[in-house]
Amino acid sequence: MSRLLYLQSGGPTAVLNLSAQGVIETARELGVSVCAAADGLAGLQGGRLLDCDALSADDLAALGRQPGAAFGSSRHILPPFDAAPAEWQQLAGVLQRHDIRQILLNGGNGSMETALLLQQLAERFALPLTVVGIPKTIDNDLEATDFSPGFPSAAKYLASSLREVLFDMRSMAQGRVFILETMGRHVGWLAAAGCLAALPDEAPPLLLLPEVAYDEERVFAAVQEQVAAQGYCAIVVSEGLRSADGRFVAQMHADQVYGHEQLGGAGNWLAQRIQQGLQLHAHVAVADCLQRAARHLLSAVDARLAYEVGRKAVQWAVAGQGGVMAGIARVVTADGCDWQVLPQPLAAVANLERALPAEFIAASGLDVTPACRAWLQPLLAGEVPLPFADGLPDMRRLHFPPLPHP
Repeated sequence: MSRLLYLQSGGPTAVLNLSAQGVIETARELGVSVCAAADGLAGLQGGRLLDCDALSADDLAALGRQPGAAFGSSRHILPPFDAAPAEWQQLAGVLQRHDIRQILLNGGNGSMETALLLQQLAERFALPLTVVGIPKTIDNDLEATDFSPGFPSAAKYLASSLREVLFDMRSMAQGRVFILETMGRHVGWLAAAGCLAALPDEAPPLLLLPEVAYDEERVFAAVQEQVAAQGYCAIVVSEGLRSADGRFVAQMHADQVYGHEQLGGAGNWLAQRIQQGLQLHAHVAVADCLQRAARHLLSAVDARLAYEVGRKAVQWAVAGQGGVMAGIARVVTADGCDWQVLPQPLAAVANLERALPAEFIAASGLDVTPACRAWLQPLLAGEVPLPFADGLPDMRRLHFPPLPHP
């Protein structure tokens, strides 16, 4: 029996499993058998495949309500053939043994490079295989898509949490500074979302973005101005904040497995600078995994498009349209905006990063422009009801039976 294989890759999001639900339900409608790799590409290499056909309708509904990566994920990326011919041969053998005809890889820009290499693997070993990418990342740094599924919900969580904190700050406005550290290794989309937290009658939070080198004199002047005007100052700082020489202001250690920096600590670093330089108390909150796991506060736009990119990916793969990613295109109308899902070449996405464009960054370097606010706001629209049990989100861990060995 031929099968479609689904893989989750990289860091989870609050809507990742909605893409998985879209994949499995659409495949069933088309009469296609589906399996998933346990722990992404690492599981595929080890032949650890899971039987998705065994899931009940109730299981599928529960899958879509669950944050994280339900099938397990990994940050392993397929090297080029010349660097690892034995690994390519092993993968080809696993795909042949299980008669995999379609692969859907759900991940970020590194994963899209792996998807492109898997399509090349199919050609090299003459496998009847079609590969399609499904976008996912809270960093929102994927090219060829209006937004990356996962980002709108993370942005909604960050902006909502910060707005609540602003009321807390206002109630005890005594020269206080609040710093929220967001994810975002090289790009500032998540930090930029903090602009939406501000109320019309107050100064917006200061935004410290990776795209703008840290200028202490400018930051200190802005902090003093806000504290003098309203008694407090809120700052959103990206973990990837850089100094003028291009170095990260805080870097824990290099990740030898993935090849990227493991960051964290920019918020505490900034708090120390403010306390030493301005003698102001600075409180720090690190959103960390909370921003990508907040399933209780989904953006309805995010949820709908996360499901839709999974659905479209199946349709294209089954029709033999490979080498593409399910990109999201914004359609602006007189009534607002909507989105459609269109195929984009994997080569236009693979291992590329989309930074905040210059026209989205204010001249001060500490805020975003009205154009950026107008772009962000529609992404946060709508909420998705979540059932609760005993006062907590009603979620359960799903168990997937292993696919029998052929």
